Amino acid sequence: MLEPINPRAPLAHALNRVPFILQIVIGLIVGIILAFVMPGDKSVIPTFGTLFVKALKAVAPILVFVLVSAAIARHRKGTQTNMKPIIALYFISMVLSATFALLMSKAFPSTFPVLANAAEGVTPPQGISEVLLNFINQAIDNPITALMNGNYIAILIWAIALGLMFRAAQDNTKRVLEDLAQSISGVVRMVIRFAPLGVMGLVYSSCTAEGGFSNLLGYVHVIVVLLGTMFGIALILNPLIVFIATRENPYPLIFTSITKSAITAFFTRSSAANLPVNLALCEELKLPKETYTISIPLGCTINMSGAAVTIVILTMGAVNTLGIEVDFASALLMCIASVLCACGASGVAGGSLMLIPLACSIFGIGNDIAMQVVGIGFIIGVLQDSTETALNSSSDVVFTAAACRRAQRLEKLRQERSAQHA
Repeated sequence: MLEPINPRAPLAHALNRVPFILQIVIGLIVGIILAFVMPGDKSVIPTFGTLFVKALKAVAPILVFVLVSAAIARHRKGTQTNMKPIIALYFISMVLSATFALLMSKAFPSTFPVLANAAEGVTPPQGISEVLLNFINQAIDNPITALMNGNYIAILIWAIALGLMFRAAQDNTKRVLEDLAQSISGVVRMVIRFAPLGVMGLVYSSCTAEGGFSNLLGYVHVIVVLLGTMFGIALILNPLIVFIATRENPYPLIFTSITKSAITAFFTRSSAANLPVNLALCEELKLPKETYTISIPLGCTINMSGAAVTIVILTMGAVNTLGIEVDFASALLMCIASVLCACGASGVAGGSLMLIPLACSIFGIGNDIAMQVVGIGFIIGVLQDSTETALNSSSDVVFTAAACRRAQRLEKLRQERSAQHA
């Protein structure tokens, strides 16, 4: 939970009386207004957004490294972490999301009559084997280099290894690691306090960028299909999964994750940058720290339902444009590949688009045409990538909370049965 600013200061007192999410909405509105009133190229307003995203990305790697290490170091044998059900929920969600995207692309087929120019300077993976090889290469990286470059796969592996070694350390050493984790978390809360200014700058940049939202008009249909699919997953599919897992009304949790995680992720367009926000939200939800300090960074790496949706729908758009007949087996293979590819999508803006050529190769679509589809993806990225990141990042919190509440429900049932037998 965000700690209040010093209430003795008059300005701080006034800010504390305004809900934090409302402050972000105000920043959004102010950014739009300033974009129309002061559209000049020399405005310093975009700097607020740039600095906010840079600050989040700067603190996120060391935060993940220390929190995961501390969580594993203080873990005691027999303590439940709920990681197995969380990972299961991640993959079930991705498979169902990819399947839902395929059904939507069949029901509302998109085409690209005029393909955009091929994206330049991009080298996409040529097969699933290359994705797996890249994953392994990223995992075996120097920890200092991984922290500098934001290589979260290597960061997670080194943090887990260090945490396991720290389990044998003295209690005083473990307390130092825990104090370090608390201190870095405090720095994160300071950074998040500037979210309203950051959102203002990011919105201003989007509205004043060359072409602005006018670039989207030529691709309204595919945008509507993409966004409709992602909204359907966020508001129907994910709640259904949560209900089955918890047997509780899922929508309070869903709306909390949307207002306090998805909105920030929408504007930062980076799952990595939204890591501190998700960790703070999990703390606010009073979830077990030994669970969310591992599941949230892991979700940032492998829980990519939005990425799977993007890969499926844009690939099917290329298939429809070229008149390729797709049988069920090929479509199913593409869905599976999309899920596997989505796990390898980077936690930065546009990461999923780099994997579209891999899915296109299943249908024999050449790399030149596939890269033109990637180019279309960049054009619609103003909305597509923002919504995709919002879905990916907020789902991490949703499924972590669902698994924890499921564990609580099962434990309560076990205790009731034990009481009845006693």
